[in-house]
Amino acid sequence: MKSIKVILWGLGSMGSLAANILDEKEGVEIVGAVDSHPAKSGRSLGELFGLKRFAGIVVTDSASAMALEADVVLLAVSSFIRETAGPVRAAVESGKNVVTIAEEWAYPWRTAPDTAREIDELAKKFGVTVLGTGVNPGFVLDTLIIALTGVCRDVRRIRARRVNDLSPFGPTVMETQGVGTSPEEFRAGREDGSIVGHIGFLQSVNMIASALGIELDEITETVEPIISRVHRSTERVEIHPGRVAGCNHRAEGRCGGEARIILEHPQQVRPDLEGVETGDFIEIEGTPDIRMNIVPEIPGGVATASIAVNMIPEVLNARSGVLTMPELPVPSARLSDFRRYLRT
Repeated sequence: MKSIKVILWGLGSMGSLAANILDEKEGVEIVGAVDSHPAKSGRSLGELFGLKRFAGIVVTDSASAMALEADVVLLAVSSFIRETAGPVRAAVESGKNVVTIAEEWAYPWRTAPDTAREIDELAKKFGVTVLGTGVNPGFVLDTLIIALTGVCRDVRRIRARRVNDLSPFGPTVMETQGVGTSPEEFRAGREDGSIVGHIGFLQSVNMIASALGIELDEITETVEPIISRVHRSTERVEIHPGRVAGCNHRAEGRCGGEARIILEHPQQVRPDLEGVETGDFIEIEGTPDIRMNIVPEIPGGVATASIAVNMIPEVLNARSGVLTMPELPVPSARLSDFRRYLRT
């Protein structure tokens, strides 16, 4: 059996991590790479990332890459459906499956139903699958919670909180969180839509509600800046005291006037510098009650790239169309030859 062939579309922080993970795996190979940045276009993956197995793969434009024979496109270019619908459509129309870490694709049916329906029909026409996944949305505050409720006789309320370090993420995520802005710029960004906080609460809340059969009346959200009291810096950003280090985003899925699903996500750059303990905390009120604390938090960067890579065999095994994580088998690390996990 031939190796699973992958095209990487987007070679930023997450795309480069995925490339390095794929470089370590058996039974899967990178056959193409796409990135529009002038500093990357025309260069090889060996030059850019020091990859050994795929040193000769040259970064091209999307049209050239889509002409290649491949099984799946791993898409890591944006968080939003409006910016990724074109790349997803191009991949699907070229007969390739898609795994994307764009947060809005984790559960597109409520937030972008027309696009989801269009791509779903297109994917079925070409016999391929489209999956949105990542650490969050895609795992911590939705898929993991759904799995934990599997041992419950009933569930009255879900509360979950992810406190994480933004430092591993690239400029796109930093900008959407308002990192480095003043409080006034943060408020202005919230008003003009450039600062959105965590992207994925609408997807996670709807994913949980759909899996459990909870009919929600509304989902409410609040986003507040986290103002730094100390100087913070990483290789990507510098934050002075009084500037925004991140934001606290909260969402409530309400039914009959009661909050049934409550998700909170305070995320910031270098929270340790102010003594903030990171972690993932899940509370399920039901029969039985369930409490789970993961300290420190599951690291967002490597976890997002890893779950995207690990889900490749299951996407190839799946029925065609736009799917979500609860519709696929429980995710797991792929430690053997990737071809071993294919059913056909």
